[in-house]
Amino acid sequence: MRPITALVIHCSATRPGEDIGAEEIDAWHRARGFDCLGYHFVIRRDGTIEPGRPPARAGAHAAGHNEASLGLCLVGGLSEAGRAENNFGPPQWAALKGLLIDLKEAFPGADILGHRDLPGVIKQCPSFDARAWAAAERLNHADF
Repeated sequence: MRPITALVIHCSATRPGEDIGAEEIDAWHRARGFDCLGYHFVIRRDGTIEPGRPPARAGAHAAGHNEASLGLCLVGGLSEAGRAENNFGPPQWAALKGLLIDLKEAFPGADILGHRDLPGVIKQCPSFDARAWAAAERLNHADF
């Protein structure tokens, strides 16, 4: 396994009524020229965690940061009007927290952050402050 220093949370930039998963995002990424889904995990609206790219393989989710990170994608993140919106439901939050607990056990030194927190990124993805959320959930503490 490659060294992992960051767990990067993304959103699919889809509206509340769009219930998609890894299969649809894989098709979008292939249409953009990727050889497969760029994220390692996709969390559907109902909280189902779908596997994407194998964790041992570098992702295609955060240019310049893929070699040492894992990409997690929450489905949603846009309002009906197409603006950034934290519209993730309780099943997604529970699944994200559980997945991050497991990943922090495997990679205790990895920082949890949002795509927008990476240097040079000018996006609102994942439509919430991932670092503040992780801190409030005590996911970035030294107990892992």
